[in-house]
Amino acid sequence: MNMEVVWKQGMAFETHTPSGHTVTLDASEDVGGLDTGPRPTEMLLHATASCTGIDIVSILHKMRQPLESFEMKIDGVRAIDHPKRFTAIHILYILKGEMSEERVRRAIELSVERYCSVSHSLNATLSYSYQLNDGEVTPFELQQ
Repeated sequence: MNMEVVWKQGMAFETHTPSGHTVTLDASEDVGGLDTGPRPTEMLLHATASCTGIDIVSILHKMRQPLESFEMKIDGVRAIDHPKRFTAIHILYILKGEMSEERVRRAIELSVERYCSVSHSLNATLSYSYQLNDGEVTPFELQQ
């Protein structure tokens, strides 16, 4: 995969993705940015959640599970000292629909164990939990 990243001004960089999209990333004003786009660290968390989300939607669709709504809450903990990397990331999957809990767990398991290239690229402890149809939040015991 090849990408082009071009410095625009201040701390802003514009990326041109292989899929033809353009994204501007920037820093906050207090560190010299102009706040014209998300921070790279925000995009890393976004990419992690979205990667597993895409997997889960695809797997549930193949399992013929009627997904009505799906959202994720992601929490990232960063080290205090530079490079201030993410040390822990937790994703809560909130799903609604007339789905088998077994199949929801299996979809999460497949994403976590096998398919999500973003989460497998990180040097952080990842943990997961899910909530199905406003039920209890259930920890997903598998951790990478």
